[in-house]
Amino acid sequence: MEHILRRAGWQPGRHVDTSTWRHLLESDGFVMHDAAERFLREFGGLSVGHGGAGISRAREPFEFDPLLGMGEDDRFSEWGEAVGKSIFPIGELDRGRFFLGIDEVGMIYLVADSLARFGVGRVGIECLVLGVAPEIIFP
Repeated sequence: MEHILRRAGWQPGRHVDTSTWRHLLESDGFVMHDAAERFLREFGGLSVGHGGAGISRAREPFEFDPLLGMGEDDRFSEWGEAVGKSIFPIGELDRGRFFLGIDEVGMIYLVADSLARFGVGRVGIECLVLGVAPEIIFP
């Protein structure tokens, strides 16, 4: 997993300035919580374009750019209410087919007309990289 993230530009100790994302998304109705800020500081701006067979689903390209969720604050807030968490956008999966979000404890979600979760932090990223199907919460 680490070699795929490194090819996308990640390295240990990576630190990205999140202030522009915070400003733009908060003006769009989102509130950036600490877990989203920590995640984006380390992984924001990465784009993984691989595909192919995975463990329990296809490995699809994903991008960690929270601005891709702009205009979707209603969708994120409705799903957040459904799970009792604040879900903040962190990017897209499968070239815009699905949104990715993160809650206050670091759980990474697939956000669409349904809601599913990949796992917390690095476990969630590993599921994205290796092609592990998320757990469907609301079909």
